[in-house]
Amino acid sequence: MKLSQAQRDQFDLEGYLFFPGLFTTEETRTLQSAVPDLYSRREAYNVREKDSQAVRTNFAAHMYSEPFARLARHPRMVGPVEDLLGEKLYMHQFKINGKMAFEGDVWQWHQDYGTWLNDDLMPTERAMNVAIFLDDVNEYNGPLMFIPGSHKKGVVEARHDLTTTSYPLWTVDNDLIATLVERGGGKNGGIVSPKGPAGSMILFHSCLVHASSSNLSPWDRVSVYLSLCAVSNHIRRFKRPEFIAHRDFTPIQHLADDCLLKSYPVSLPWRHGMPASALRTSLEEIRLAA
Repeated sequence: MKLSQAQRDQFDLEGYLFFPGLFTTEETRTLQSAVPDLYSRREAYNVREKDSQAVRTNFAAHMYSEPFARLARHPRMVGPVEDLLGEKLYMHQFKINGKMAFEGDVWQWHQDYGTWLNDDLMPTERAMNVAIFLDDVNEYNGPLMFIPGSHKKGVVEARHDLTTTSYPLWTVDNDLIATLVERGGGKNGGIVSPKGPAGSMILFHSCLVHASSSNLSPWDRVSVYLSLCAVSNHIRRFKRPEFIAHRDFTPIQHLADDCLLKSYPVSLPWRHGMPASALRTSLEEIRLAA
């Protein structure tokens, strides 16, 4: 899927693109049906909410679940990011975020690249987020919120929040958020929140400041978040476990466009369990060959 010049210009200006209903009901159902089994597992890759057993984030499903391994290679998802970054990509992070009805907690205001820089030593912001809705997203079930244009500030000051939720983030100070929102238009567009049916997709810049509120509604809001990084920009430190920040920098090879409807063969290296090596960490910087 190639982007038009108008879409490229919009991305440069606002830092995100929204594609409502990009994946069909049948394609989305293939992914939805695999989630309950993944969430039921008592594994390190399932991070649960702070005060409940609801799954907040499932990591690395593309390593052990066939439908999500095929999604990780889908041309409708990979192609536009390759187009914007002008380079082959590898999968830096793969999450299925479960903002479950009545229990889904907040995601504080943050930039993803801030975390990738501070924790993983990713050299530059040549990486991109893709969000794919597995449920309908409305104003009540905790939709993503963006500050349009905030990516143009580059990396902003952040603090490591280890207490608010069960998953630590490098979060942005409230005063800076208020400033960024006011610069973005205040009440007239300083915060936007794309909403749409299951199967919708958002591309957003790794420096775009974003957040989401808690889900007090009776409707789940499960979404897949794929973080794609230019191969030349791969991380330089393995401070976090491999199931969170991946260490295989092999370029992603596209499958056919119907790969969510047909069983194309894919590699599932963790099909029979996550290896112990995926839990090992190191604070040493990777030494690159000259």
